[in-house]
Amino acid sequence: MTRDKAASSDVRSLSLTRTFDAPVAEVWKHWSNSDKVMKWWGPTGFTSPLAKMDFREGGVSLVCMRAPKEFGGFDMYNTWAYKKIVPNERIEFTLNFSDKDGNKLDPAQMGLPPGIPKDVPHVITFKALGDNKTEMTVVESGYTTDQAVETSKAGMEQCLDKMAASLKS
Repeated sequence: MTRDKAASSDVRSLSLTRTFDAPVAEVWKHWSNSDKVMKWWGPTGFTSPLAKMDFREGGVSLVCMRAPKEFGGFDMYNTWAYKKIVPNERIEFTLNFSDKDGNKLDPAQMGLPPGIPKDVPHVITFKALGDNKTEMTVVESGYTTDQAVETSKAGMEQCLDKMAASLKS
C-alpha cells in the first residue's frame, strides 16, 4: 500500500456535544444570525469582525476570526457552504479556508498544520431537552492526522465556551 492510500483511508472525525441553558431557537440563532455568530466565532482571545450570512440551502456564509495582537492580529476567513438545513434540528455545511472575498485557499499553503483537509464537512444537530435546555452536537470530518483533530477540537471547544457565555448574556 502506498503512503497516499494509507493517508486517504485513515480519515478522522471529531464530535463535541454541549448542553446549553437556552431553548433550541436561541442556540440556532447563534449559527444563523450574523450578530450572534460574531459573538462566538474564533477561539478564546480571538474576535469575529465579520459574518456575512447567507443561511439557506445552497447559500455560502463568509466568516472571519481575528487573532489577538499578541498572535499577530491577522484575519482568517472561512466559508460555510450549506448542503442541508432542517430548522432547529440540523445544519450540514462544508467549511473552507478562504480569502476575504470567499475564494478557497489550501490550508497547507496557509501554513496550517498538516492533516487539515481543503473541505471540512460539518454536521450540527440540535435536541430540545427539558427546562429550556438544548443539546447541540458538532461533528467535523475529513482530518488525516491526530494533530489536526486536536487543534480543531481545542478551537471548537473554546468557540462553544464563548457561545455559552453569549447565550447567558
